[in-house]
Amino acid sequence: MDIKGKVIVVTGASRGLGLNISLALAAKGAKLALVDLDEEMLVNAAKLCIEAGGDARYYKANVSDETAITKLYTEVVNDFGTLDGSINNAGITRDGLLVKVKDGKVVKKMELKDWQSVIDVDLTGVFLCAREAAAKLIELGKPGLIINISSISRAGNFGQTNYSAAKAGVAAMTVTWAKELARYNIRVAAIAPGFANTAMVADMKPESLDKVKRGIPLGRLAEPDEIALTSLFLFENDYFTGRVIEVDGGLRL
Repeated sequence: MDIKGKVIVVTGASRGLGLNISLALAAKGAKLALVDLDEEMLVNAAKLCIEAGGDARYYKANVSDETAITKLYTEVVNDFGTLDGSINNAGITRDGLLVKVKDGKVVKKMELKDWQSVIDVDLTGVFLCAREAAAKLIELGKPGLIINISSISRAGNFGQTNYSAAKAGVAAMTVTWAKELARYNIRVAAIAPGFANTAMVADMKPESLDKVKRGIPLGRLAEPDEIALTSLFLFENDYFTGRVIEVDGGLRL
């Protein structure tokens, strides 16, 4: 698929990986629908994308809200006249042990609200965005691409029961949807980043981050634009579908 002129939704687009992916697509001439909750940062992201060479509009929406996401994809098609792809990147973390034990006694448990909030955004949000994107592409009679952002943590990561479960689900949904949607010439792929140089990773405890870096064979965190390059490959290679690309510097959890 030639990226120039293509209309692509990017969730979690105001910062981090979402912003870098959007800028990479903008540099190729894409028309971007930037989605996030922080309107001020969205305004800035749209400005940066336009300066990079693309077109961009922003939409404030919560990806875990079914009504909002159904409305979002209708608005995008109405505003741009079409749809070609969706990158489902929005995600949060609420890390913690399943149970925390001190002196043989359980002193803390992962709270249901921390489990549910991550599942709502990182798993249900991907489901809703992919469902609406697929529905619009089929109605438009157009080929398209859905990219889901999974994570190296899908294999299971210490202190990330909720996040690991969500990202494993994203990987499984990717394979399922690729099988279901191929008949409509809609491809579905996923990117599983390792630890990248983003604000989310920067919030880790220094000692934990140092330990992670020591375990990465390449000896450093990924830069966000290195993850973004993977999204360009997926758009430009029309034979890629139903697989997860790991961009993790060789790290295995």
